[in-house]
Amino acid sequence: MPHIVVKLYPGRTEDQKQKLTKAIAKNVVEIAGCEDSHVSVVFEETTPEAWPEEVYRPDILEMKKGKLYKKPGYNPFETNE
Repeated sequence: MPHIVVKLYPGRTEDQKQKLTKAIAKNVVEIAGCEDSHVSVVFEETTPEAWPEEVYRPDILEMKKGKLYKKPGYNPFETNE
């Protein structure tokens, strides 16, 4: 029963979300070997200002070892000064 949570900035259209949902579900079914009826996808929108504390810190920095399979190439807590 895969349940996929997609966290992103606001601003995608309903059509974009539907297309992304369809693509995600298709790939999950093919790769994980489950039924489409078992897949659920939810979108959680977070503003850019809230992203570091609401998403980056808990879901990326503090993610338990071995659970984060793709790390981003940015860190909003690092300064480039």
